[in-house]
Amino acid sequence: MFAVIKTGGKQYKVQEGDVIYIEKLNVAEDAEVIFDEVLCVGKEDGIVVGSPFVSGATVTAKAIKNGKGKKVIVFKYKPKKDSKTKIGHRQPYTKVQIQAINA
Repeated sequence: MFAVIKTGGKQYKVQEGDVIYIEKLNVAEDAEVIFDEVLCVGKEDGIVVGSPFVSGATVTAKAIKNGKGKKVIVFKYKPKKDSKTKIGHRQPYTKVQIQAINA
């Protein structure tokens, strides 16, 4: 059984037991997270596709950790103008483990 969920402006295909990194959520570690924006559910007897969401379907997950990703360096340079800018960015994320797909 699998599901396609939408969170943080992205879509993720998940199964029970999967560990995924998603955009940061305002939840504490070891807290339960419920995703109710389920776009598609795949079962043994076929696929159920919502328009846009599958009614009554939820995905339950557990927040394992909040953190920041690796640093991305942004370097802007204009030749002959004595213009340089170096900026670093670390994207925050939430690591979650999928516990159950309710459909």
